[in-house]
Amino acid sequence: MLSAPDQNAIPPSPARPFGHYALKRQLGKSELTTLWLAIDQRTGLETMLSVPRIQPMGASGLGNWLLAARRAARLDHPNLVRVADCGVHEQWPYVAVDRRAGVTLDERLTQHPLPVLDDATVWIESVLRGLAFAHDAGLAHHDLQLHQIVINERGQASVMALGVGPFDGADSAHADVAGATPILRAQRAAAERDVLATGLLLHRLLVGAYALDCDDIGRAIARIAPRGRELVRLPWTTPQPIAEALRAIANRSTSPQVRLRYRSARTFLGAIAGWREAAAEDNGGPVGLLLDRLHGVGHLPALPGLATRVQRVTSIESTRTDEIARHLLPDMALSFELLKTLSSARVQGTQIPGNGPVLTLRRIVALIGVDGVRAAANSLRTWPGALEEERAQSLRQTIDTVRLAGHLAQAVRPAGYDPEAVYLVTVLQNLGRLLLGYHFAEEAEQIHQLMQPVPAVRSEGEIVSPPQPGLDEEAAAYAVLGVTIDTLGNAAARHWGLGNEIAHMIRRLPTDAPVRKPDNDNELLRIVASAANEAIEALALPPPKSATALNEVVVRYARTLRLTSRVLDDALAEAREALASDGIRPSPRDALEETADIGDLGGVSVSEVGAATALDREQHG
Repeated sequence: MLSAPDQNAIPPSPARPFGHYALKRQLGKSELTTLWLAIDQRTGLETMLSVPRIQPMGASGLGNWLLAARRAARLDHPNLVRVADCGVHEQWPYVAVDRRAGVTLDERLTQHPLPVLDDATVWIESVLRGLAFAHDAGLAHHDLQLHQIVINERGQASVMALGVGPFDGADSAHADVAGATPILRAQRAAAERDVLATGLLLHRLLVGAYALDCDDIGRAIARIAPRGRELVRLPWTTPQPIAEALRAIANRSTSPQVRLRYRSARTFLGAIAGWREAAAEDNGGPVGLLLDRLHGVGHLPALPGLATRVQRVTSIESTRTDEIARHLLPDMALSFELLKTLSSARVQGTQIPGNGPVLTLRRIVALIGVDGVRAAANSLRTWPGALEEERAQSLRQTIDTVRLAGHLAQAVRPAGYDPEAVYLVTVLQNLGRLLLGYHFAEEAEQIHQLMQPVPAVRSEGEIVSPPQPGLDEEAAAYAVLGVTIDTLGNAAARHWGLGNEIAHMIRRLPTDAPVRKPDNDNELLRIVASAANEAIEALALPPPKSATALNEVVVRYARTLRLTSRVLDDALAEAREALASDGIRPSPRDALEETADIGDLGGVSVSEVGAATALDREQHG
């Protein structure tokens, strides 16, 4: 039985005519656009009608607006809502989409203010896919808001009303040659604005509240640097736990430093998709791509001259395995291939005597024979492999830096520990960085840029913008890839079957944790390798910071490795000599050659920094 109507109910407002449509109610608005729920009087179907709030100027402005809207309507992508109609009524242009496409994100959040984290990131990923497709076609949205995102009955998100905002000429398809550069610049600026707006959408979904308490994303953008002075970052306390990788992605997307933000929808999409796939542990995202590329192009290309070196040291049957290993160790590509070959042999059931991880090339050579060494060398791509010359130069510098770290580890290792094992563990602690430089060269450059500090900007002697620190490596990698660099290295090590003991050794010690006395030999190898890698990274800093950072390494490892400033000075000099004489010429533009010698860091050696350790005072007065 039907209930009696409520006598106190407020009757719905009568529909307002708008051309072929009858406007029922407003679904959302911003300073630039309004969205109406309307009835198409020709079909009787509900429609969502997007109308700009700023009327295009004159006939040419209206014509250009319609031209851009119709170009957008021709785009066909699952994350762009199909346009049902676009036209003009009394000089007001509009874009219409079928209401059956779904509800707006604004409506969805009215019912569920804080979505499940997985839903939120899936929606953002979908929005970015649609925007990336549109931006590739030279089109932008201009006013991305919650009421311009549609969620269908399957929970999938799509962008609607592309280009409905005020027309600024950026989407014109008929610009003359003289105006091409300004138009391309306008297109790029509009696309970057869409990307920043998506970052603010992500903030709203994760926090459950609008950034800057502003429900108009366009107004919020105007308050963020460089146009405004406001800062948008995720609060440390959020309604639901947020992984550090996702936090780094969200904070980068709204960074007050324009250079740190995502400059395109595709880079933002790569980070969020990489995080989602890595979090699902399905070997997707950057890890899945890396594993595919390991199959396709190998881990690293062999350095120039490898074939000659292998032929020379394996052609004489009487050559000792330690002599062969000494000539092969400097080539990381071959070292990794030999480790992989040995692990593969173990997996396949080949009878290899001995227990525990094999971490010396001489033992691997003894186990697989010179024919196995030749086969491993022949399987490698020659330098520079799949890289272009400029990217290859950057990878070569990384390789030379890692080689120096390996030699330094050999120089500071305690007596009785095998130098080859120490070297290999040190190199393997950099496996992710090496693979990043080869397989994700563009992303490696982005990470490097995010880590660079920005100096203060001065105007007429006054500081206009204070200096800004760069991100640390972990945060930068999260923001670009959605995973850490070490995640890439660990995935490759597992893929090669290197085993849990090696996987533990190649994880660097956390820099924010104290160095404790090792429980076993494997842990000591890990400590020595970590110390060497930290020292080499400190060496790469500008001279004033470098000396301080090197002294911190001494303090950190003094008790465990009996490290002193003088010992580190001597070890670094020894490592440089070893790098110059290990049979592989360093890169001509090697960054290490541009760094001052350790004994001449701005005229100050490590042992002269001050802040000497107790052990230093005991041994050197």
